[in-house]
Amino acid sequence: MTPVKHWQDPVNVLLALWLIASPWALGFTGNTVAMTSTVVIGVALAAAALGATLVPRAWEEWTEAALGFALIASPVVLGFTATRNAMLSAFVTGVVVLVLSLWVLFVDKDYKSWIEGPAH
Repeated sequence: MTPVKHWQDPVNVLLALWLIASPWALGFTGNTVAMTSTVVIGVALAAAALGATLVPRAWEEWTEAALGFALIASPVVLGFTATRNAMLSAFVTGVVVLVLSLWVLFVDKDYKSWIEGPAH
């Protein structure tokens, strides 16, 4: 079995599982918008993070970063800031996912060309 290239990706898988379970764990299943967005983003994050864990590619990290940003913005954009548990879960999880994804993109020498451009 090939070792995991980035420890951040399995952590993002766990965060995705948290997102999927959070409406029930935190009791916001009554807010359909918050529940749906959290579960949908959680499923998408799980797929991207599992892909990045099994077959690492830079685009998967960018996808995880975009999903982290979507989580951060979702309470305001989708209007569930009044549902405190949903808002805090989305925001905090989004920040962690975004930081972990950008960390990989900035540290991995194989991915740096996405940021710095091709070497001359």
